[in-house]
Amino acid sequence: MNGRFSTIAAFSVLCALALVCPPRGFAQAHEHGAADPRRPLTPEQKRKSNALVQVVREATERFRDVERARAEQYELQYGCVSGPDAGAMGMHFVNLGLVLDGEIDATHPEIVIYEPLPGGRVRLIGADYLVLAEAWDKTHTSAPELMGQFFHHFDAPNRFGLPPFYTLHVWAWKDSPTGTFVNWNTNVSCDAYSGPTP
Repeated sequence: MNGRFSTIAAFSVLCALALVCPPRGFAQAHEHGAADPRRPLTPEQKRKSNALVQVVREATERFRDVERARAEQYELQYGCVSGPDAGAMGMHFVNLGLVLDGEIDATHPEIVIYEPLPGGRVRLIGADYLVLAEAWDKTHTSAPELMGQFFHHFDAPNRFGLPPFYTLHVWAWKDSPTGTFVNWNTNVSCDAYSGPTP
């Protein structure tokens, strides 16, 4: 219970910071994917895309059991995130320590993503890499990228109550018709979610 309270308190602090942190960023706008889904990928882009998906699958395989994710300090935040007309992002289980370390490591995603299923069950569908823009921009001159995939920039204020941040979704466990690295997956639904919402 203390760990959960600490996580919630820390996110409250991040929310407060969103009011004072200046928006900065070099990455793509959050509405768009890393590549135009209508344009075929080059062989090099395909190779890098496949390699990153494989790394994410290996790094998150154990989290197919959501209790394993909880045991490793991943806690549900924001309920089930759905879009107005572009599918959903699903249920984000956030490891606050990884979010606040200001680093990006393909083998340690800051967030693991689940889709709610009937009966209160969940299915692992992907991972989300997230770094606060202020921390990243202090030591870098360009947007973060992971194995050739550029992160998206979310400005503040935003629906998550966070200061500006960079994020990269990787739909490693559920196909997305509009791309593997887009924010919204049109194949994901929050319809079966019955828990609390933000």
